[in-house]
Amino acid sequence: MSVELEEVRGFLAGIEPFAHLPQQELEGLPSRMTMRYARRGDIVVKQGEVNSTLYIIRSGAIDIAGDEGILLDRRDAGRTFGYSTLAIGTHPAAPSRYDMIAVEDTLLLCLPAEVVTELAERHPDLARYYSGQSARIKAAAEELRHHSSSEILRTRVGDFMTSAPAHVDTNATIQQAAHTMEQNKVSSLLVMDGGTLVGIVTDRDMRGRVVACAFDVNTPVNAIMTPRPLTAAPDTLAFEAMLLMAEHRIHHLPISDGQGGVCGIVATADIMRLLQDDPIYLTADLNQRSTPEELRETYQSAGKVAARFIERGASAEEVTGLLTVAADALAGRLLTLAEEQLGQPPVPYAFVVLGSQGRRGMGLASDQDNAIILGDDYDPSNPQHVDYFSELSQCVCTGLDVAGQVLCPGDMMASNPEWRKTTSEWDRTFHQWITAPEPDALLNAQVFFDMRAIHGDRELAERVHSYAVSTAKNARRFHAHLAALAARREPPLGFFRGLVVERGGDYANTLDVKKGGIAGIVQMARLFALASGSEEVGTRQRLAAAAGDSVSERGASDLTDAFDFLNSIVLRHQATHIRAGQDPDYHIDPQSLGRLDRDHLRDAFRIIKSMQDALATKFPVRNI
Repeated sequence: MSVELEEVRGFLAGIEPFAHLPQQELEGLPSRMTMRYARRGDIVVKQGEVNSTLYIIRSGAIDIAGDEGILLDRRDAGRTFGYSTLAIGTHPAAPSRYDMIAVEDTLLLCLPAEVVTELAERHPDLARYYSGQSARIKAAAEELRHHSSSEILRTRVGDFMTSAPAHVDTNATIQQAAHTMEQNKVSSLLVMDGGTLVGIVTDRDMRGRVVACAFDVNTPVNAIMTPRPLTAAPDTLAFEAMLLMAEHRIHHLPISDGQGGVCGIVATADIMRLLQDDPIYLTADLNQRSTPEELRETYQSAGKVAARFIERGASAEEVTGLLTVAADALAGRLLTLAEEQLGQPPVPYAFVVLGSQGRRGMGLASDQDNAIILGDDYDPSNPQHVDYFSELSQCVCTGLDVAGQVLCPGDMMASNPEWRKTTSEWDRTFHQWITAPEPDALLNAQVFFDMRAIHGDRELAERVHSYAVSTAKNARRFHAHLAALAARREPPLGFFRGLVVERGGDYANTLDVKKGGIAGIVQMARLFALASGSEEVGTRQRLAAAAGDSVSERGASDLTDAFDFLNSIVLRHQATHIRAGQDPDYHIDPQSLGRLDRDHLRDAFRIIKSMQDALATKFPVRNI
């Protein structure tokens, strides 16, 4: 190979997508290329022209201009253009929709269309790379979702459940139920009415409801069972089952046969055995700790655990879910300790988490956002009621801060009396926010719509959230305000569609990926869900629920892919901070990323900007 061809081969080996081709393929490419020199101002490909060449910029720069000369992109050395006109994979050949103009003296490597087609047939990754920004970001997100060494988390519960679980009929006595549990050496027992599951009894029920209370053992077992227990399907992932049990603080999960009966049961211990070598079950250790200082030691290890999961290739959804489980367990333990200190609550209440924790999307830099929903029999003139929940809130919020989940800078916490309300007061508050959306009300509403109960009477929270969603569904003016806020979260793209970094301060030369990317998707997902009447709170779940209704299926899919990709690079970035003993943040230096990640980052931001621009079509953003 001549020196010139060797130099071209070396150049191709360092740029996408050619860097991933086999060595033999790379060595054969230079001899099939030609070179072209374009002077500044030359039109390399004209709008409407049929093009049969993929151009690779060796040096210089090319502008991609649309109708009326509007600049769409500027590409520099190492990037390509002209592929949108070629027949590659399922992409048909088409006249160019753009003018492609040299903005400085430029040296181009030219690869004929037939060579590109041959490469695409032999290497599908190359065709995928050139199939458009949505497809590229989708492929990147899918790879991040599925490339994980924590495959055990994706084991389906049907693969390790206990089949034919022990059970009794509803007319069995407590004593007969206890005998059946002892005979089968099990810690739980299903209660069946014919072939239908109606309840579950556990060894905790036997201790706490029967022995401790000297209950008559000849009483029917349905007197102590938990009715209508939560169930899962056989194809539920172990990861999802773990989150479900952690959220509802249960230890046994019946597996439904889809016809009202059961085909098996899974216990917390079963999943723990699957992951016996993984420290993620630090949540179990939290239940052994009794002070915020002791809890801090365990909870802070959650960040290190998450960093290790990231290193092993766990997806963003898995990592944020695991971090949320740990945070929920921490708050739950603090609430239990507070109740042990203060005594039983004078009225029913629900402790709810908000924001990223409410959405089950916590990162390594998330602070605390929480509130309390009180039963309507709460009496603000009763000092016992007021003092109890004031002290409980203070204990929990301070304890979270000491343990490592820092205080909310906006004071959106249960320790703020403003965020301790009865169900009726919460209903009135949401109604006011929705019907009279002032700036502060809009900011509050966004946080509180991401409400999820983790302790206490969950039905109180479910009623409030359902009322809020039903009230917001047809509130077009409220939707317009939310759309305007979402549209203002502009991604850091410049006029030339390049990445725009901060120029000075502590975060000079970095991008705030949360402010300019993730937050915009979260806001749009919330808007789409409310407009469609969905009560989902997770961002991915909201987009899925709204797809085909308040947002197109393609738009929902693109935003989901962008969300997964952005979360993945943020978590990788934050993991490096954790390992270095630094406080994690969302500010990423794009130069620290590889070229392919920078391209995907640009694609993700373009998807967000495109969806933000489309908001004005569906919601009267400019008329508010």
